[in-house]
Amino acid sequence: MTDKPLPDQPGEGPPGMPGLLAPETLLHRMADHLAHRFAGAFSAETVERYVFESYTALARTARVTTFLPSLTQRFATERLTALAQAKGAIAKSVPEVLFVCVHNAGRSQLAAALLHAKAAGRLHVPSAGSMPAEQVNPDVAAVLAEVAVDLADEFPKPLTDDVVQAADVVITMGCGDACPVYPGERYLNWDVTDPDGQPFDAVRAIRNDIAERVDALLAELVPAASPA
Repeated sequence: MTDKPLPDQPGEGPPGMPGLLAPETLLHRMADHLAHRFAGAFSAETVERYVFESYTALARTARVTTFLPSLTQRFATERLTALAQAKGAIAKSVPEVLFVCVHNAGRSQLAAALLHAKAAGRLHVPSAGSMPAEQVNPDVAAVLAEVAVDLADEFPKPLTDDVVQAADVVITMGCGDACPVYPGERYLNWDVTDPDGQPFDAVRAIRNDIAERVDALLAELVPAASPA
């Protein structure tokens, strides 16, 4: 089932909920919509709490608030799906690899985008940041475009417990102890240079470094896969 995004309503909302006219009304509509999707897995109250928490988390760092409603719906849906999978209420169709860095604007976006493209549906690959930035690093988007990987729909997302619990493999990239640790999860740390503030050629080299690591990880997790 594919969710249709609720219409965006840009404006100056009341204190604590910037970016929307009458934000509570729109977020309640969004919560009702998602409550139907996740009926049987979560109560309507839980879904509503996740929607409002997701909006607030994204609004903290949003520089342009025009698309906050659609981003909130995506983020809340991802979090609720992850929590339902962790609880066993929704079955996983493929293994999940979570990439985490500090700002979710560079390294983790690079790694997730490359693995998603190469896995071709054989893995689910979210990413998150312990202190998410306002936007994805434009140079990161540019070096990915060079290898025909599009980041246009991606945005920095806060790291939450639910996405960590749903992951089969958690790969940290310079976020230190910010990532919560759960028994039974597999954790790896990739020592990769932060592309922030680097010359463009250096960002391209970081992409190539991550691409090699992604190829090795894909061959391990999906043995029949050959790097694209």
